[in-house]
Amino acid sequence: MASAKLKYLSLGVLVFQTTSLVLTMRYSRTLQGDGPRYLASSAVVVAELLKIFTCVGLVFKDHSYSGRALSSILRQEILHKPIETLKLAIPSGIYTLQNNLLYVALSNLDAATYQVTYQLKILTTALFSVSMLGRRLGVYQWLSLLILMAGVAFVQWPAESPSEPQKEQLTAGSQFVGLVAVLVACCSSGFAGVYFEKILKETKQSVWIRNIQLGMFGLVFGLFGMFAYDGARVQEHGMFQGYSTVTWIVVALQALGGLVIAAVIKYADNILKGFATSLSIILSTLISYFLLEDFEPSSVFFMGMILVIVATFLYGYEGKPAANPSRA
Repeated sequence: MASAKLKYLSLGVLVFQTTSLVLTMRYSRTLQGDGPRYLASSAVVVAELLKIFTCVGLVFKDHSYSGRALSSILRQEILHKPIETLKLAIPSGIYTLQNNLLYVALSNLDAATYQVTYQLKILTTALFSVSMLGRRLGVYQWLSLLILMAGVAFVQWPAESPSEPQKEQLTAGSQFVGLVAVLVACCSSGFAGVYFEKILKETKQSVWIRNIQLGMFGLVFGLFGMFAYDGARVQEHGMFQGYSTVTWIVVALQALGGLVIAAVIKYADNILKGFATSLSIILSTLISYFLLEDFEPSSVFFMGMILVIVATFLYGYEGKPAANPSRA
């Protein structure tokens, strides 16, 4: 089935995008260079702009590259449906907060620790899916969630001998800030993701139109946050201070992530999206160890990774028969 191919293709792209984003974001936030470091709030704003332009281009393509058709559909779906548009304000504001929190987290945690801790969003997503969408989870799915949480706990188990240079930079205070940022992001991710899924599956509106609406509010919230927290630095050095090639790659990956996640929600569901993301833990850990050299995994860490993989396949095993329609 074409839809099945699209589902697994989007999940595969999501794994690649998530891994690349985490590693490049961590690298960009710890890279020592001349001049001021780029502003996370600015990067969030630019990513929203890029996402809006990309979605407008996709809508333009879907309507045979007709400028008149593009203008008509944007007026009809956005301006003439203010209530539907305003529904996106809630998840957009939460996503904007979440994106800023991820920069805070990766400024204070190594990539592998961040990746694993962030998988706690799978549990919050599952709980919100049950409560908000009325979704029924089978025994294997609940068991897979428990196994996944156990895997996350094992991976977070403190190593006996932390590596010298990088670990010394991460004080207890900064690690606590990073941990709190990740935990808040997990809760916001679960709620906003399920809320957005509910909106997408209740209407026949294009996913790209929905992302334009989401991006419009995200741009407003992002600009407000940038001027509220970094207004003085923006006035002094400009919005694009500290930008480099790596920064632009991070911005592009973050913008792409929103579109990939939207496609995953459309063709799969939020929990399966979370499990696909958990697979990127393996890639993040390997690259952190061999290339970035800011993480040294232990045997307990590898045990946790195995549990995550087992949980992933266990959820997939239950997911196929659950595809039959059933009442919640």
